[in-house]
Amino acid sequence: MRLAPSILAADLADLAGALALCEQGGADLIHVDVMDGHFVPNLSFGIPVLAALRRRTRLPLDVHLMVSNPDRLLDEYLQAGADSVAVHWEVAPHLDRLLDRIRQKGAKAGVAVNPSTPVELLTDVLPRLDYVLLMSVNPGFSGQAFLPRALDKARRLAHLIQENGLSVEIAMDGGIDRGNIRDVVSAGVEACVVGSGIFAAADPLAAMSELRDRARSEVE
Repeated sequence: MRLAPSILAADLADLAGALALCEQGGADLIHVDVMDGHFVPNLSFGIPVLAALRRRTRLPLDVHLMVSNPDRLLDEYLQAGADSVAVHWEVAPHLDRLLDRIRQKGAKAGVAVNPSTPVELLTDVLPRLDYVLLMSVNPGFSGQAFLPRALDKARRLAHLIQENGLSVEIAMDGGIDRGNIRDVVSAGVEACVVGSGIFAAADPLAAMSELRDRARSEVE
């Protein structure tokens, strides 16, 4: 299991400190939620913030574009230092073209899907993906409760990937914590995005360690 702390849940006045904590805790990558106030209600990290994060960490930056028009913003986020980018299936009628642009810049290409979007809609695009980001909450707010039906989606997606002989990572984002991470990993999720479950904990480093231990116990 790869652990991806969501920087949106950190103290926004001390992002450098949050990055240092993630490195110390053995995070595999940093998840960066980009919100435009249109596709989702809130606004979050712009291009200058991503560039600043890139200067402060050696960890891969995983950018989740929760925006209505990824065509307009994609190149600038890639230039700012994104190592992987997920665009939402719901707003990408020309998805193949977006995936090509991501890969041309040397980044990993992903697709994110909302809780109400069936994973079966991804069948034709799966061979062009490095990863799928399953939303286990409705996107736009940090700290929401996990939607249990996301576990069945992960199982169905894992079956699709295996059935087609593909190597596509399954990631999940939203409400993952110490209480459900075993179930998440058991359902086939390989990368867990965790926000409040880390940064709202009294001891974030201990929380990261416990999350890994619980995920590992399921795998073993």
